Amino acid sequence: MKQRTISKSVELVGIGLHKGVPVKMILEPLPSDSGIVFYRSDKAISIPLKIENVIDTTMATVIGKNGAKVSTIEHLLSSINAYGIDNIRIILDNEEVPIMDGSSIGFCMLLEEAGIQELDKPKKAISINDIIEVEENGKFVRLEPNDKITFDFTIKFPHQAIREQSYKFEFTTQGYKEEIAKARTFGFIQEVNQLRAMGLGLGGSFDNCIVLDEKGILNSDGLRYKDEFVRHKILDAIGDMSLLGMPIIGGYISFAGSHKLNHFLTKKLLDSSYAYSIVELGDKVKATQKVFAQTKAKIK
Repeated sequence: MKQRTISKSVELVGIGLHKGVPVKMILEPLPSDSGIVFYRSDKAISIPLKIENVIDTTMATVIGKNGAKVSTIEHLLSSINAYGIDNIRIILDNEEVPIMDGSSIGFCMLLEEAGIQELDKPKKAISINDIIEVEENGKFVRLEPNDKITFDFTIKFPHQAIREQSYKFEFTTQGYKEEIAKARTFGFIQEVNQLRAMGLGLGGSFDNCIVLDEKGILNSDGLRYKDEFVRHKILDAIGDMSLLGMPIIGGYISFAGSHKLNHFLTKKLLDSSYAYSIVELGDKVKATQKVFAQTKAKIK
């Protein structure tokens, strides 16, 4: 199996979640071994997607370099990961990736418009050899050996609309579109008001977020999945794992995980050389066939 990029440049204009200002985003193809690179056109600064460039994980995953930053990257990265894209340039004229509808389905549609192009060099992956875990106050994220790519997430909130939810997702591109991509980010009305008092969350609305008060969901259209909350956590985790620079062959398991814990997990993995191997994904690799076989059939 070869590395991938997109076939042509595509662009859109959207609103940033926290600053609430318009953002123009252009996706461009890149050659083999280029990786995923963000480019702030307003500052003429490139920010490669690398763990060492993560500067904040409080409300979203944020990367930065030389005084420039890009925030809320996880939804876009989740879709890029889902389509098996290894090399791409993401050009932005502001500091946030557009929030779209709070999910990643819009980015999936944009990538399908761009098309997928196979390149000349072999695709590589991180094969998990041993259990790696990060825990904090009863919350944890873990990677463990598995011949498939799976995401198994549990959340627990003291709210009647959420309570405890669990979902296990065995990765395929089509499965991602159907089971994960439409799941939106969510927040509580009191948190939204606090964020706005801090000058954040200014682009948030019922069009791009599930909003809850003490009694229930305020969105008039309700939920897209009955367990949309935990599915969105898987969407985020897939995006955060993209910081490793290549897909994982293994199982991701979490209870109440977060961007912060995901970041610590990726750092701990790369610091634990015994726990993983870098493998080239050839045509006969069974796990690779399972993961990416559907992409070519769906995208031309």
